[in-house]
Amino acid sequence: MLRFDVLTLFPELFRVVMGESIIGRAQKKGIIEINPVNIRDFSTDKHRKVDDYPYGGGKGMVMMAQPIYDAYLHLIKSLDYKPRVIYMSPQGKVLTQEKAIELASYNHIILLCGHYEGVDERVLEEIVDEEISIGDYVLTGGELPAMVLIDCVSRLVPGVLSDENSFKEDSLYDGLLEYPQYTRPYIFNEKKVPDVLLSGHHAKIERWRKLQSIVRTYYKRPELLKDRNISPEDIRSFEEELRNME
Repeated sequence: MLRFDVLTLFPELFRVVMGESIIGRAQKKGIIEINPVNIRDFSTDKHRKVDDYPYGGGKGMVMMAQPIYDAYLHLIKSLDYKPRVIYMSPQGKVLTQEKAIELASYNHIILLCGHYEGVDERVLEEIVDEEISIGDYVLTGGELPAMVLIDCVSRLVPGVLSDENSFKEDSLYDGLLEYPQYTRPYIFNEKKVPDVLLSGHHAKIERWRKLQSIVRTYYKRPELLKDRNISPEDIRSFEEELRNME
């Protein structure tokens, strides 16, 4: 089982959003656990205040170290190991499929969701192992990025998906974008499903899918092919082969 503890100011978000669909079913099966912890519960202020003005001046407020640190201590007090602690931050390295595969190997991850103008640097230095971003933009808080990370990592845990090998065909799992997908009807708006997919010839279907992934990646995300030594001539050859298949 993979356990996620989430230090947050809005625990209900996780109960509502993460309680549905595949992730919700995985929790009911006991394959993953998502435990949102309200940082305000550990404030020593009678009004449950968790933020204060920044030293040195400036706009906005900063999350205080004490409530976060005490919440963290509460989570680890009975453990004989240190969970992986991740701060969801635009300053972190961008989440990738490769990183998700790495994180899926852990059995316990703590996610810290920041707010306001950030978090007191001292608590980050004390408890955080790494910072992760979900893109080069800024959101109002770390909750949405934390949910993205949980979803991305959880689906790699054995038993979460009905077909445990299906994620290996996802876009970016092997560094390529996923091939096109089709379902019924056979013809939609005068466009038909490629005949190779109805041929029953599994080797040809796999070849078609592989070539489609390479060509699609070349046009949509060419930077992903930089280490594969695929030339424009190769792409033209692949496109011709695909036309002959269809």
